[in-house]
Amino acid sequence: MGRMTDAKTEAIPAATPANGRAAEPMAPEQELLLVGRVVGVQGLKGELRINPMSDFPERFTRPGRRWLQRRGEPPQSLELLAGRQLPGRELYVVRFAGVDDRSAAEALVGRDLLVPAADRPKLANGEFHLLDLVGLEVRLEADGAVIGRVSDLIHAGNDLLEVELSEGGRRLLIPFVEPIVPRVELAEGWLSLTPPPGLLELAEG
Repeated sequence: MGRMTDAKTEAIPAATPANGRAAEPMAPEQELLLVGRVVGVQGLKGELRINPMSDFPERFTRPGRRWLQRRGEPPQSLELLAGRQLPGRELYVVRFAGVDDRSAAEALVGRDLLVPAADRPKLANGEFHLLDLVGLEVRLEADGAVIGRVSDLIHAGNDLLEVELSEGGRRLLIPFVEPIVPRVELAEGWLSLTPPPGLLELAEG
């Protein structure tokens, strides 16, 4: 199975950051990818702890433009200066320009970390971006029957595929793990599903 990476978010025009400086303008058609979330502060010098939602370390370590967004608000443009992974943990510690003390860092806790959707790292054979799963046809692994399409992606600890069923239009949440989603055929536009007992019956109820 391919590597799960980079969930999609809605593209919203950037606004003025919390530090009062004008944000870098974004083209209206630009889409942003959700790659992490600010979950805390590190020390007294403005560093932030990031819970990653991407398999690409460079999202958190390579300097350059990033966006932070609080739910219901426009994204804010900031410059990532440096980042590192905490030893033995999945968390990353990052430092943004203009965020120089603990108080400024605390104001950013809870915000989503975003990057342009067009900024896609190269993938190895057999890997894919999670974003590309939206719209794929969903087939049962057992007999190839088409039951619906992937309509959305949801992050709730583990990645979930929202599948809109062909019959009735009901929606199912499917854990995106290999035993349940054993095959992804991007070029052919489909993925296969081995649903746990009772899952499809539950959707019919």
